[in-house]
Order: sequence, then C-alpha cells, then structure tokens
Amino acid sequence: MNRDSRSVEVLVVGAGPAGLAAACRASEGGKQVLLLDDNSALGGQIWRQDAAIPARGEAARWLDRLARTGVKTVAGTRVIAGDIRERLILAESAECVTEMRFEKLVLVCGARELFLPFSGWTLSNVMGAGGLQAMVKGGLPIEGKRVVVAGSGPLLLAVAAYLRKRGAKIALIAEQAPWRALVRFAMGLAGFPGKVAQSAGLRFGLRGVPYMPGCWIEEATGDEKLEGVRLRRGSRQWEEPCDYLATGYGLRPNSELAALLGCLVEDGTTVVDDLQQTTIAGIYSAGEMTGIGGVELSILEGQIAGLAAAGRDDEAIALAAAGKRVRRFAELLDRAFRLRAEIKNLANGSTIICRCEDVTLARVLEFNSWRAAKLQTRCGMGACQGRICAAAAEVLFDWRIDSVRPPVFPARVKSLMEENTI
Repeated sequence: MNRDSRSVEVLVVGAGPAGLAAACRASEGGKQVLLLDDNSALGGQIWRQDAAIPARGEAARWLDRLARTGVKTVAGTRVIAGDIRERLILAESAECVTEMRFEKLVLVCGARELFLPFSGWTLSNVMGAGGLQAMVKGGLPIEGKRVVVAGSGPLLLAVAAYLRKRGAKIALIAEQAPWRALVRFAMGLAGFPGKVAQSAGLRFGLRGVPYMPGCWIEEATGDEKLEGVRLRRGSRQWEEPCDYLATGYGLRPNSELAALLGCLVEDGTTVVDDLQQTTIAGIYSAGEMTGIGGVELSILEGQIAGLAAAGRDDEAIALAAAGKRVRRFAELLDRAFRLRAEIKNLANGSTIICRCEDVTLARVLEFNSWRAAKLQTRCGMGACQGRICAAAAEVLFDWRIDSVRPPVFPARVKSLMEENTI
C-alpha cells in the first residue's frame, strides 16, 4: 500500500455543513486549509447529493463558496488514529495511508442515528430513517414500495417527504413524542420563521399521509425479510404491512475521534468554549459533535471554529454572540423529543443488542457496565465498533461509554503496522 505525508496549517475533518463553513472561513482568513471526508463527495449526510439532483439552496451556496477558496479537499479518506503530541492523524483511503500533520485541527464529524432495539429490528429492510434516505439517494429503487417511518424528531418528516418524492408510498409517520410536547415545540418556533416555513413545506409535501404523535413501533414482523410492523398508540395496537421500516430516535454525536485525541467528552458531546475550542489548545469542534441543534447551528459553529483556527478571534467572538438565538432551537428540540419510558423497554431477553457479534439483551444484562459487557461478550467489538450498540446501551442502561481506542474505524492491519505512534 502506498504511503503519503502532508502538512497543513488547518486540517478540517468532516465535510458536512459545519465542515464546509469552517474550511471556508479559515481559508478566507488567510490559512492553508485541507478538508478531509470519508464520503466520495462533499456535503456530509445532511447535504449528501442525490445522483439525479444537483445541490440547491444553502448547500449550493456553501459548495460554491468553497470552490472560490484555496481549500484542498480529500474525499474517500477516513481517519483511523491520531497522536495529539505530534499533531498528526493517520488516515486511510482505498489507495494509500496518509500521515497528516497540522497546526490547528477542526473536528466536525457530525452525528449518526440513534437506533434502539426492538423485536425484529434485525430483519432485512428495517433501516435507519436517514440510512434509507441515503441508500435511495445512492440508487436504491423505492418507487411503489410501502414504507412506515417511525421514531422521533424532525428527521422523520424530512425522510418521509424525500421518499415520497421518489415514489414511495408512505403508510404513516409514527412519532413517539406526545401531542402536548409537539404543541409546545410548535409554539416555540414562533421566533424561527425559517423553521416554520420549512415545517409547513414538509407537511404540505406529506399531505394525506397520517402523522401520529404518541405512537411507536413495538415489533417488526416477517420471516427473514420485513413484512409488517406492530404499532401502539395509547391502548390501541395494530399491524401495518410494509416493505420498508425507516426508524430512528434522533441523533448521537460522533465524538469518538475527539475522545481518542484526549478532548473532554461529556454525555456524548464534545466540550468546547465560546470559540468552539476543545479542552486541548488548537483543536476545535463544531456542529453536531458539540450537541444536536440542526443545520443553522452547525453552520454558525463551523464559521466560529474556522475563524478561531485562523486566529481571527474578534470576528469569532462577535459571531458567537449573535448565535444565542440559534442555540435556543437546539433546546426546543431536546425538550420536545425526549424519549418516553416505553421505548426503552421494547427489547426482550432474546433481542440482539450487538448486531455485529450477535449478543443478546439477556447476556448484556449479566453485567453492570459497558466495559464489563464488552470484555466478557465482545459487545461493541464488531465492524461498527459499538456505534449502534454502545449508543443504545447509554440510553437503555444509563451506562457510560468510556473506552475509545485506535483504530477509530476498521482499518487494514498493514495501515496500523506502518504507524509506530499507534
């Protein structure tokens, strides 16, 4: 395997909205910037481009702005390890291993869906809501397929609207949050006209589709492939036939790399100051890594981090002061879509918790911590490295996930053998 080495003033890891904003502002501030992402194209999960539809709106504006800077981009490359003492990270692509040295580092690794276990969740065609959307964008045929969208949060509406545009038949949208919480959320949006317009547009695109607050999936049914789902709403329980189940209970920050480098991570989020600097000088973080708050907040924080990394603290401070209103939206989201107790009790003893290693709930419950369960059962030691089961364990058992080791993602043994700092 080829080996490469690079040095840069500002390295930005993650090319979603926050990463694009950080790279632009750092470059416009006079710094040499390298933008790294593991996807084949820029935009991250939220702005992932449909093969048939070019980028539009805010995504197009930031991509155009990036193109006018001197930012160098590296796609299809994933960070697997790092050494903060040497100010370097090790990244792997299909072609080579690259050692990247930096003066300032901006971590904008985004978030992933929270996927909680229930009976039947391992059946084929049971997918994360955002995951199904990404697969359809990548070419998965969905036209004419009957889809149930279930879980919690605004992402459900966005996914359902997109799938419907691509020809899917949306059977219903099941939102676990109760009506009263959603009413309070809607009232809180009065100060966010853009969000109101966005919500209205989504609902218009979903006209005729049943939207059911206080409703959740209890079980997915079928032999080897999904055939239907059992839903509950209050005392009512029924079966809904479907070809796909798109489910997710909000987002969890991708804070593993920050933790690996020694940055303080609390309750799953990377701790930062007003300039988006982590507890390690010269390392910044922005976007969903520092708390789930939506695209507008991610862009704001990305700009602050980019300015700070470029040494333009006064501009960063001014922007941070203007961002208090945007952060209120994150608070509204958190209050409105908190998980109800029933969601945490859907799995039974035979339900698989760790899909990579086939570890059941009964086996995990023999232990009182994530570390103990991991050591004794291999839970969290498969290909996803705990990104699904560890997040579920945090929610279901209130366990603290306190072990992050390289490689952050699965990597070739040769890549690790070539790096003596790991």
